[in-house]
This record gives sequence, structure tokens and C-alpha cells, in this order.
Amino acid sequence: MRPTSDRLRETLFNILGTRVRDSRFVDLCAGSGAVGIEALSRGARHAVFIEQSRRACAVIEANLGQLGITNRASLICREALAALKQLASEGEPFDHIFFDPPYASGIYSTVLSYLGESLNLADDGLIVVEHRAKSPLDSDYGRLKLFRQLQQGESALAFYRAV
Repeated sequence: MRPTSDRLRETLFNILGTRVRDSRFVDLCAGSGAVGIEALSRGARHAVFIEQSRRACAVIEANLGQLGITNRASLICREALAALKQLASEGEPFDHIFFDPPYASGIYSTVLSYLGESLNLADDGLIVVEHRAKSPLDSDYGRLKLFRQLQQGESALAFYRAV
């Protein structure tokens, strides 16, 4: 597990600012769940944690329980694309999707292409992707268009919105 650094997480939430309050948030490839938990601590109405590792899911579940926020969270222990398809069938759009797969996983393009075609994102919603700075992402995936990038050390955040 390679958690998002505290500094990068702080930068992310400084950029998102008050948009997080009362939002529906997805922490995709959640790892420890730190980003989704941060969204909840900043007032997100609900967070969905998607993680395929059973061990990581147990950690997320324990963290949510210790913090007493299980009523505002959902945990899906499945592969990212299958979990997104499950969420799409439920119908309610999300305000923010934070996507942070392992840098060497090779699922960036597949997942972003799926999101660009079958977007379950609110009208002003954002998708933020953490990736290795030396491996830039495409500027568009279907209806998703890159509008901002920022680099911190070896990591980078790419911000997409639907057009």
C-alpha cells in the first residue's frame, strides 16, 4: 500500500475547499481510506470506499468503526471497474471521485475511459487522479477533460471534469 502523502492530501483538500461539504465522494483504490475519511471529516455527506485488497478493506472498516462514521460510508471490496459499474447501476451521481491506483497498475486508461463514457458524476463534479509525475495522463477520456495539473515531488494530481 502506498498511501497519499499528508502533504498531497492537504493540497487536494485545499483546492477542493468548501466543495467537499455535503458532497458524495468516492475514494477509488482507497488503500487505507485516508482520503475518503478526510472528505468525511471535512463535511462530505457520504463517502464510498472502493478497494480490491481484502486486507485493506479490513483496515478501512476498522478505521471507519473507530471513528464512528460507518453510517456515512460504504465499502465495496471489488476491483475498481466492477465496483464503478455497480455504483453506476445505483444511479445517484457523485460530486467527487478520487482515483489513486498503484502507480504501476496499468488501470488508469481503462478506468478513466469507462468514467468518460458512462459518467456517474454530478453536473459540476470532479475526478481527481493521483499518478506518478513522470507518467502524465491523457488530456481527455471521452467526456472527461483535463483542466488542471499539479505536481508535488514524484506525485501529481490531474483534475478532470465532464464537458
